[in-house]
Amino acid sequence: MFNLFKKKPTISMTDVDKTLKDFTVFGKPLGEFIVDKALDGDVLNLALRVHKDANRAEIDKLYQDLQARLHLLGVAQINVDVRLSDAVPAPASASAQVFDPKDKSKPQAKPSTDKTDKIPTQADSEPTKKAPTQASLAPHPRIRHIIVVASGKGGVGKSTTTVNLALALQKLGKRVGILDADIYGPSIPDMLGVAGVKPQVENDQFVPIDAHGIAMLSIGSLLDGESTPVAWRGIKATGALMQLYNQTNWPQLDYLVVDMPPGTGDVQLTLAQRIPVTGAVIVTTPQHIALLDAQKGMEMFIKTQIPVLGVVENMALHTCSNCGHTEAIFGADGGDKLAQAYQVPLLGQLPLAAGIRKQMDAGTPSVLADDDFAKHYLAIAQNVEKNIGKFDKGAGNRIF
Repeated sequence: MFNLFKKKPTISMTDVDKTLKDFTVFGKPLGEFIVDKALDGDVLNLALRVHKDANRAEIDKLYQDLQARLHLLGVAQINVDVRLSDAVPAPASASAQVFDPKDKSKPQAKPSTDKTDKIPTQADSEPTKKAPTQASLAPHPRIRHIIVVASGKGGVGKSTTTVNLALALQKLGKRVGILDADIYGPSIPDMLGVAGVKPQVENDQFVPIDAHGIAMLSIGSLLDGESTPVAWRGIKATGALMQLYNQTNWPQLDYLVVDMPPGTGDVQLTLAQRIPVTGAVIVTTPQHIALLDAQKGMEMFIKTQIPVLGVVENMALHTCSNCGHTEAIFGADGGDKLAQAYQVPLLGQLPLAAGIRKQMDAGTPSVLADDDFAKHYLAIAQNVEKNIGKFDKGAGNRIF
């Protein structure tokens, strides 16, 4: 677990070794495949030598299991270097040595022809446990609907849409929260005017920040300053996401709106496999390049069994503030065509307007300011509310 408040525990390689002894892979002790290992602070570097035809799925499962066990010791990150070889791995007693075949002064292990030393390959290994699916995930006990707002690329107004959609749902009388899952580029605290506000911690759980009645939590609220980078590898980023979700004392909510990072990487896959999502909202501009990436996001949600609630086309039209001329700067009807191609609703179209940007920079989004653009977000929220029932997962009895 990635505890973002407490001091990191001191990690002993002795404890790590004891834990590693509990693991087997390809029917043998893990130690027989380890050729090198090193502990650098809370980062474990592990090198394995396996047969070139070894089952990759079993290695992936081992990696996931190692993460789950070693984080209990305080290991925040595991780097596994898998070395493929035609040779049978060295015996366990010499597993930490790397032999040079050109150096005649060093004893060489004689390759064994015994079938018991063979590493199982893809063809003869046992089936591995499949990754969790959305259908197998229990609903959160206090959250009715979890909606993810996603885009295939950055810069299309995803976070702006997330914040205004959440505020619009609140205006419809719903209890709403926001989880900022954009670990590498958290912007929700600034957009809601609560930058610099730290969440309280009670009974080892975060207490969400109250932002205009929205229960909000973001990694950005836990950083030392606005310029502090989140330079984390995927495992640490996904661990932080799960901690923000699981270790937060969320109040009773009708909607938890999740602001996703752009793309289709580790964070998206972790969320799809471990958080019960009611549906996804895809944000795109009409531009052809943006639509290509939005389509990838759409396909990812389909493959991970997350329903797509609809498409929001942002920056659809621009009206000149001087002459009143209206122009489709990024193209026309791209979002509508994407929605039709995937047979999902077009939830709404938003203009390209300086007013929306100014309100966000000021920490008072359009819906909160009730400006000329608030009606567009309210219409989108009404469309979400109208269609959400068919995907309702309800609240369960899951205890964290």
